[in-house]
Amino acid sequence: MISRSALTRGSQLALRRPAAAKTAQRGFAAAAASPAASYEPTTIAGVKVASRDDSGPTTRLAVVAKAGTRYEPLPGLTVGLEEFAFKNTNKRTALRIVRESELLGGQLQAYHTREALVLQASFLREDLPYFTELLAEVISETKYTTHEFHELVEDCIHAKQAKLDSAAVALDAAHNVAFHNGLGSPLYPTVDTPTSSYLNENSVAAFANLAFNKANIAVVADGASQAGLEKWVEPFFKGVPATSSGNLNTAASKYFGGEQRVAKNGKNAIVIGFPGAALGASQPETSVLVGLLGGASNIKWSPGFSLLAKATAANPGAEAFATNYAYSDAGLLAIQISGKGAAVGKVAVEAVKGLKAIAAGGVSKEDLTKAIAKAKFNLLSASEVSGTGLVHAGANLLAGGKPLQVAETLKALEGVTAEKLQAAAKKLLEGKASVSAVGDLHVLPYAEDLGLKV
Repeated sequence: MISRSALTRGSQLALRRPAAAKTAQRGFAAAAASPAASYEPTTIAGVKVASRDDSGPTTRLAVVAKAGTRYEPLPGLTVGLEEFAFKNTNKRTALRIVRESELLGGQLQAYHTREALVLQASFLREDLPYFTELLAEVISETKYTTHEFHELVEDCIHAKQAKLDSAAVALDAAHNVAFHNGLGSPLYPTVDTPTSSYLNENSVAAFANLAFNKANIAVVADGASQAGLEKWVEPFFKGVPATSSGNLNTAASKYFGGEQRVAKNGKNAIVIGFPGAALGASQPETSVLVGLLGGASNIKWSPGFSLLAKATAANPGAEAFATNYAYSDAGLLAIQISGKGAAVGKVAVEAVKGLKAIAAGGVSKEDLTKAIAKAKFNLLSASEVSGTGLVHAGANLLAGGKPLQVAETLKALEGVTAEKLQAAAKKLLEGKASVSAVGDLHVLPYAEDLGLKV
């Protein structure tokens, strides 16, 4: 038998919980809206810098360079530059860089987006001086040697090319029909791209000279004070050139729309794209629409509330999710579907039906509330989980804007109504879509079959 005293203690705890929950909610809301949640921009010795400091024990520091595939003058140069990162420099060998970083418990990585090449270090907070110096050294004193290119860089590029699946090819194809050149360049060159005609250690070095200068880089820190950055960025980045002798191709993006179909063995994929929200654009409806379209359920034992979650649950064998790919002067809202051919086609049909239902005003109050909450979570978790907030902060600085202001953006999301969401969906459907299909083209539908204009 349960004692009365145990019941009393349980009752007291239960009574305290609502008050504790309200206190916690107030605390979380204050934390979310606090200025520390946003990156603070400044300029140090001619270098654009953004930082935010949560006073934690670790730091992420990145150099975000305007060297993504959008800006490469020849195919493959961005990935070539990425693979040369943390190799031999004028001061350190690659082996020394590895050993020193491991002794300090640090992590080094290089990756790229369509607009940026990111060189990132994660480390214990007190090691900021070492890694600031290392990143400055990598962008200004890397040796682009012939033997490293042939023995290491080429092999890494070929390995990544071999991993390109139908989903990646479809996303590249959707960008290509949406933007043609620039943002339409593939994220990785395919195995059929004649990179040998363009890619070598000399062309990579020439691209580095164009991209790695103070006009084209931003230093972004998560977990470092602005005072700490001022102390170390100025002396270590003084050797970085202020400008370059040439210019990157910075032509403004233009949205076209269209359709592309690629026959490929293996998995099937469809991407349905529309003009999305650019970095810094005040389009909270797009983020909420992404939340409503959704993808796989985030709750165990639940099929999920989102339109794509319901569509994939009804058509086993397919996966789907929606994303807004935000760039400095454009965006692409993409519905990405992959899996077995027949299931992929059916989910694509359901996805467009769902979008048309939103445009017709068929969004319940409950689903709107869930979509807004999901959009807020996506915003707040982006930097913590994937580091995209850090990259976007750097990209915003390079585009002449300011980093995302979290409190303002959260307020804008809360102001999205069913009417605003309806208008946003209607506008997408009235314009031209960007549709790509990769795989078994006998079973994958055309854009016309889905009821879309291209």
